Amino acid sequence: MKKFLSLLPAGLLLCSLAACGTPASSAAPQATAAPASTETAGEPVELVVFAAASMTETLTEIAEDYKEIAPNVTLTFNFDSSGTLKTQIQEGAACDVFISAGQKQMDQLDAVADPAVNTEGLDFVAQGTRLNLLENKVTLCVPEGNPAALTGFDDLAAKLSAGDILLAMGNSDVPVGQYTQKILAYYGLDEAALAEAGVLTYGTNVKEVTTQVTEASVDCGIVYGTDAFSAGLTPVDTATAEMCGQVIYPAAVVNTSAHPQEAQAFLDYLSTDEAMAVFEAVGFAPAA
Repeated sequence: MKKFLSLLPAGLLLCSLAACGTPASSAAPQATAAPASTETAGEPVELVVFAAASMTETLTEIAEDYKEIAPNVTLTFNFDSSGTLKTQIQEGAACDVFISAGQKQMDQLDAVADPAVNTEGLDFVAQGTRLNLLENKVTLCVPEGNPAALTGFDDLAAKLSAGDILLAMGNSDVPVGQYTQKILAYYGLDEAALAEAGVLTYGTNVKEVTTQVTEASVDCGIVYGTDAFSAGLTPVDTATAEMCGQVIYPAAVVNTSAHPQEAQAFLDYLSTDEAMAVFEAVGFAPAA
């Protein structure tokens, strides 16, 4: 009996130690949970960016810089005319960020835009994300050597009326084509009559128009100043706001994005001084 009583404190001590050890073992899974969440935050993400063709060179350069900011994000670009991109988004193409070369194409996807523009009541713009990102200029460019000896838009209007030159312009669903239409209207020129007279050719986006000029298959073309810069062309004239309005590039996160936070982060980056320096180097300016 005495032997039993002498062993009792030791047994109680062992039980007490075992009881104290139980919380430590149950806490072990909590200690390993933090690395898992950190790893999740760095999971690879692919962002699909639909952008106007005139942004090809600048966004390609910015994508390289963005790898330092978000190494887990891969940027995949779809460059084309804003009208084509708008249609692709409308038809369900995967897209996280849309950057248009004109307000019209963005408005056509924005539920809160004027119903006279968003005639189909489309809703693809994530509200609160839309911003005016950049401003561009509309320019008159000629092939090397300027064979038609064009001096500017006034001269263009006179020679188009006389049927003396061939002008390349964007299609009517392309922003650069819409700006060109405004310039023709400013000079009182009838586009349909000019097309029938054979003095106009068209491109499905601004890059096609630029190519026609650089290849000298036309006497001149109306393109953005940034595209003229990228193609090594020297504009002979720049359109005023009175002639065609401001050339503003709106941008927004698409509300069907699978990665809205990463899409917003990239959109925010495009407004930084670092990204804006790339845009300004080719002739863009921050939108006022």
